[in-house]
Amino acid sequence: MIRRLGVGLLMAGIVSAGSPLRAQSVTHYEPTIASLDRHPMPVWYGDAKLGIFVHWGLYSVPGWAPLQHPGHDFESVDYIKNNPYAEWYYNVMRVAGSPTQRYHEEHYHGADYYDFTQRFDEQSKQWSPAAWAEIFRDAGARYVVLTTKHHDGFALWPTAVVNPNQKNLRAQRDIVGELTTSVRKAGLRMGIYYSGGYDWTFNRGPIEQPHDYETVKPETAAYGAYADAQLEELITRYKPDVLWNDIDWPKSGHALELQADYYNAVPDGVVDDRFGITHADFTSPEYQKLDKISDKKWEECRGLGRSFGYNRAEGEAETIAAEELVALLVDIVSKNGNLLLDVGPEADGTIPPVQMDRLRKLGAWMKLNGAAIYGTRPWVRAEGKTADGTSLRFTRKGSTLYAILLSKPTKRRVTLLDVAAKPGSVVHMLGAAENLRWSADGRDLRVQLPRRLPGDYAFVLEIESAS
Repeated sequence: MIRRLGVGLLMAGIVSAGSPLRAQSVTHYEPTIASLDRHPMPVWYGDAKLGIFVHWGLYSVPGWAPLQHPGHDFESVDYIKNNPYAEWYYNVMRVAGSPTQRYHEEHYHGADYYDFTQRFDEQSKQWSPAAWAEIFRDAGARYVVLTTKHHDGFALWPTAVVNPNQKNLRAQRDIVGELTTSVRKAGLRMGIYYSGGYDWTFNRGPIEQPHDYETVKPETAAYGAYADAQLEELITRYKPDVLWNDIDWPKSGHALELQADYYNAVPDGVVDDRFGITHADFTSPEYQKLDKISDKKWEECRGLGRSFGYNRAEGEAETIAAEELVALLVDIVSKNGNLLLDVGPEADGTIPPVQMDRLRKLGAWMKLNGAAIYGTRPWVRAEGKTADGTSLRFTRKGSTLYAILLSKPTKRRVTLLDVAAKPGSVVHMLGAAENLRWSADGRDLRVQLPRRLPGDYAFVLEIESAS
């Protein structure tokens, strides 16, 4: 499909003659739902559990969104006017009477949003992709997903695809390429985010009313060709391990062909569920957990704060506490999910100190307790309790059961309700040296805890040969 699609785009003047489109080759996957649905879940993705999402672009220059907002009611006018997502800055600054519009007038005196390009290019010269890769690896992540183009249409790679509506829509540095190299050198997988559903250089909106969410989606033939060509270019150049589209795919585009081309180029890659078709490797709830174990693989995406992009107004109070973050990850993994945790760097690539604090604390917990997370699968149930009411989450790896206490025990002995262990099972707490004494009480398991608990929160009991 790439050759046929690429030639049409070249003739239409959407792609320049130097575009690195992949040549046609013998493929296994065809552009049909039946063929795509045969794609197996790659073992690496099921094992990884934790990824880092990065929202970085022109919106990182103003880096602001209001802190007062009406929850997650995306369909309300109040939400649209007080959108907490700083990466939506260009849209919200054009919504009459919005706090973002007032902020933009006060600080930038009505300057055009795309004037931030020069400042972003200048400040991003200070960015170190190797430093990011090290930070993300040390936080315990096994993969990274970078926003290559958000809704504002600004590209973080040297795209050769010509935008017919606006010039100078790409960063000076090949941010996608540089980060891909550094992330893979650090031993992590590298994925890309692309905004297929919105591009405000093709349909500028703004989105002001709930019905605008649909009407502002560009559906012209020109946009379908443009989006197809850019995503093919990203696949060809960077072979991403995750293909994370957002909002939708234009009806004038070719979502089935793109996914088939992707699997043929990256057989162990994964795609999300936001292409507007029924095929996906995983679902992607946003700031939402599941109540029970899902047979379908899923991935919660969320920021450390309320925004994905950098919001200078956010601080300690708006950022998830380390203990809550660990509990969130544990809950997600127990229900067959991954956590795609977002950081919003400043324009020069600096990760805000409050976000760095959470990444370090998450990484410290994962270093001690990662055996209960990486490579695990759900047990027969996700949740449980101790006799004194402490919440538990369960994961399993082979014949080993991990029971994770989400709060600090107040006594030396805990009783895990409805958790049985075979005679001769070995029980110990991750991070503690000695094996623990245990006894069966019917279907319950009594465990004598170490005198000194490792860490400060989310304590993991490893029960080998559990029934």
